[in-house]
Amino acid sequence: MENIQPILRDESVPVHPDHDPRHPLVIFGDHRFCAGECLAVNRMAGPHMHSQVELNFVLSGHMTYWFDGRELTIDHGRLCLFWGMIPHQVIDRMEGTTFICLYIPMSVFLGLANLKRFRDAVFRGAMIEALEIRPYDRDIFMRWREELLSGDKGLTEIVRNELTARVLRIERDGWRDLRREGTAIASFSESESERFDHIERMLRYVAEHALEDISAEDVGRSIGLHPNYAMTIFKRAVGHTINQAITRHRLDTAQSLLISTDLSILDVAFESGFRSVSRFYEAFGERFSDKPSSFRRQMRSKGAPSP
Repeated sequence: MENIQPILRDESVPVHPDHDPRHPLVIFGDHRFCAGECLAVNRMAGPHMHSQVELNFVLSGHMTYWFDGRELTIDHGRLCLFWGMIPHQVIDRMEGTTFICLYIPMSVFLGLANLKRFRDAVFRGAMIEALEIRPYDRDIFMRWREELLSGDKGLTEIVRNELTARVLRIERDGWRDLRREGTAIASFSESESERFDHIERMLRYVAEHALEDISAEDVGRSIGLHPNYAMTIFKRAVGHTINQAITRHRLDTAQSLLISTDLSILDVAFESGFRSVSRFYEAFGERFSDKPSSFRRQMRSKGAPSP
C-alpha cells in the first residue's frame, strides 16, 4: 500500500529499535481509509507507526507482532485491530502466512461515540481480538480489500459503512485484549514486570491527559516515579520519549479535527492541547510536512469526511 507499508525483508528477528540503530522507528502520516496491497506476511525490518486503526484478518498460518513491549501472536482465522500509533512490527510468521490488512481513519473511529469502553481500550494501546468470527468473514474481508484497492469512491463509501458495522459487532459480540493473555514482555525480563506496569500506566495517563497542559515530569509523577527514571524506562519500552508521545496524541487529534470539522486553525491548535500556535505549526510541519490549512484542503479534495 502506497506510503504506509515499510520496507520488508526476510531476516532473523530484529531487536527493539532502541537497541539497534539500523532499525529506526518509521512514522507514516497516511490517514486514508484503505487496504494493504500485499496478502503475504513478511518480517518487518523495524517497527513503524501510522495514524489509522488497523484491522488484520489472518487467512492462513500465524504471525507474531512486537507490540507495545510484548510479543503477540495472531492465528489463522482470527481478527484483530489496534491503533497504529502504537509502535508495531511483524517479527515472525509461519512460512506462507497470508492476511488482509485494512486501515480505518481515526476520524471514523472517533465517531463511534457509543463504544466508549471499546474505543478507549484501543487508544490506550490494546490489541483487540474478536471473540466471534462469522462464517462469511473471510469472503467479505476479501471483497472489502478488492473494493478499496479499486479506487472507486462509491465502493469505498459502502465499505466504510459495512466495516464500521463490523467493528460495532466486535464490541457487541465480545472481545479480549491480547496483551492480557500472559505473553512474555519483549523489552524487559520477567523480573522487571513491575516496570512494564509502570509503562502501561504512563501510556494510559498520556492517552487520558495529552490534551491538557502536561509535561513528561507530570506523567512520571502521576504514578509515583522520579521523572528521570520514568523517562528512561518509557523510552526503552516504547521507542520514543514521553514528550513525543504527548505531541503525537495532540497531532492525531488535530488531524482528525482538521478533517472532520470546520474549526479554525487557531481553535484546532488549542482543542488539540497546544498552548502555542507557533508550536502547533512547528510540530504539525515536522509530522506531516505540510501546513494545517493546506493539509485540510488536500484531505477534503481526496474525499476525506467533512462536517
